Amino acid sequence: MRNFKNTIFYLVIIGGFTWLMYWIVEQGKLLEVGRKIVSPSSTDTQWVQFLSSLFYNLKHPLALLLFQIITIVLVARIFGWIFRKIGQPSVIGEIIAGIVLGPSLFGLYFPDMKEALFPVASLGNLQLLSQIGLILFMFVIGMELDLKVLKNKANDAVVISHASIVIPFALGIGLSYYIYHEFAPDGIEFLSFSLFMGIAMSITAFPVLARIVQERGIHKTRLGTIVITCAAADDITAWCILAVVIAIVKAGSFVSSLYVIGLALLYVLSMLFIVKPFLKRVGDLYAKKDNLKKSVVAIFLLTLIVSSYLSEIIGIHALFGAFMMGAIMPDIAKFRNIFIEKVEDISVILLLPLFFVFTGLRTEIGLINEVYLWKVTGFIILVAVVGKFFGSALAARFVGQNWRDSLTIGALMNTRGLMELVVLNIGYELGVLSPKVFTMMVIMALVTTFMTGPALDLINFIFKTKDAIIPAEVKKVSDYNILISFGNNEKGKSLLRLANSLIKKQPESSNVTAMHLTASDEMHAYNLEEYERETFEPINKESKKINQEITTIFKATGDMETDIADIAYQGKYDLVLVGLGKSIFEGTILGKVLGFTSRIINPDRLLDKFTGKEGLFENSPFDDRTRLIISKTKTPLGVLIDKDLQDIDKVFLGIYSAGDVFLIDYAQKLIYNNNSHITILDNNQHTKNNFIVENALSALEQNYKENVGVIHPEQINKPFLLQQDLMIFSLETWKKLVDDEVSWLSDIPSVLIIKP
Repeated sequence: MRNFKNTIFYLVIIGGFTWLMYWIVEQGKLLEVGRKIVSPSSTDTQWVQFLSSLFYNLKHPLALLLFQIITIVLVARIFGWIFRKIGQPSVIGEIIAGIVLGPSLFGLYFPDMKEALFPVASLGNLQLLSQIGLILFMFVIGMELDLKVLKNKANDAVVISHASIVIPFALGIGLSYYIYHEFAPDGIEFLSFSLFMGIAMSITAFPVLARIVQERGIHKTRLGTIVITCAAADDITAWCILAVVIAIVKAGSFVSSLYVIGLALLYVLSMLFIVKPFLKRVGDLYAKKDNLKKSVVAIFLLTLIVSSYLSEIIGIHALFGAFMMGAIMPDIAKFRNIFIEKVEDISVILLLPLFFVFTGLRTEIGLINEVYLWKVTGFIILVAVVGKFFGSALAARFVGQNWRDSLTIGALMNTRGLMELVVLNIGYELGVLSPKVFTMMVIMALVTTFMTGPALDLINFIFKTKDAIIPAEVKKVSDYNILISFGNNEKGKSLLRLANSLIKKQPESSNVTAMHLTASDEMHAYNLEEYERETFEPINKESKKINQEITTIFKATGDMETDIADIAYQGKYDLVLVGLGKSIFEGTILGKVLGFTSRIINPDRLLDKFTGKEGLFENSPFDDRTRLIISKTKTPLGVLIDKDLQDIDKVFLGIYSAGDVFLIDYAQKLIYNNNSHITILDNNQHTKNNFIVENALSALEQNYKENVGVIHPEQINKPFLLQQDLMIFSLETWKKLVDDEVSWLSDIPSVLIIKP
């Protein structure tokens, strides 16, 4: 009855008010009497009007801006992915994406399309959005600085850092003496030009450097600590110097700039002694909460905007205010992490690519159209490398570092990246750098950033060393080492229980290493230790529970599959165990492993193939990763399909062919160390009269009569499978079982798939 009343009410309301609107419109037409009304009279005219309206909408500033953002973000992500795959920071690819979309390539070959996509009238909107992105990014950079490190370990690091600023700064001023007359814009004093050339030579890209250090696994070493501290000190010093340089350039003379510098000092002191204590008090009140109220977030973001505004009107640029605000944020890792998560994605993914493209639009490689100009560009690169690379290296050697570490510090400090582009754009906007010099300096920034990885590899090659990340404990163990690589904590605990069952009674001659790899672009230098501790806390608790000692490896990576393979090989591990998470379990398990069919899916849903649910077998984003791990790893590899593996008392071992005989070794380990009961699938069709298989099975049955049973394929049924804790197959056998669409796969427990 109630539903009937609701239906009647709905029809009355909708119908009644629809009729009312129609009546009003009809009555309103009477008001048109005496007015000149223009309306299309034919279908063709209406079609033309529609097209005209559509083209007008396409050219509307908002529509154009949205299309520009879509294009820029897509191209930037593609180029970033390509460069990350070749071992370079993604920022290089994003910078090059900006240059490609500018007049150097896109505008050169498709000038009309470039003008349609980036008309001059639209560049103001792009610039404003890119500046907002930079403000948010500099806020994040300020938060990522760990000022406690500077207080505790600043002695040698500050010497190296300041030397790495003063030496290239001086060389930059010297360089400007030779190129000022020919390349400086008209009306620009030598002081302004030389100061900007000096500061441009002195910049180090702290974010890029920190990620390289993490990816190479040296962040825990003394060298890693020194270079991170150097970069942090360099960042702070360089931005303070840049603020002074901007003040001098805007004021026109050093004396006039003293007023600006005085105001800047007053601003900095206010931020340190008034704003910082206030923010700390707010931070302390909300330090233990997982989420922040919108009013609290509003306080901090408003303070960020006010800080940027004040530094802009003082004359030291809004970006310095954003950096300053980030640096004085409450020194609470959890608190800072909340703000970084809120701000970083929108700035790095959406807005920063706009800055790269805006820089690319200003970069005209075509201006460097003579051999002489390329020689000047090469000389600029040489001065930059000599000043930063060798300046830092010599300073490091002077304070007591060996030559290998000194050159490594020099190579890392020579990384310029995005921070260099920020300085160059400020110089361009102030009119200090001409388009030619701007383009030359952008090329220098790309070359010095690109050369960091190869330079580090060359240093390691010369000194016959590698970036060691294998724990020393592993190198001392002689018999059996297991490496477990986990992403999800629950799967990590299952892998640990599995590893323990293989070596439980052999603690003196075995070792388990738990490894967690995380994408380098998701890591931040300031909270690295806390993130590592939180990651391994559940694993360490599980290890104590089962009385299994472990060593740990924590590493940021840009190529997870290659790192797993390399670490397994360098550590001389006897077995690598990796797990597949629930999200993989819900779609596909192994994808096309080494060219296998992608029909390997969650066993509980395998029979969907027979009901026509082919969509389950479509490619998934996990296929390539799993395939690459298997193809790149030369060490014996076990892939655990985990269905909440707890005990490993009953194990089903599939001997499907003569090539599976190596699985007998794992059966022996499980029986000896874990007292597991092993039921062996003996497929006589493939193993009969095979001396190796029959001999291995016979020996196992004789040595462990109470722990070994044999079952034939026709005896497998659902009740038997439900009693098992774990099934073990070789990779080849697993592939064949799935290809043959064996029906009992729908009822299996956890599965360990081993590639010998």
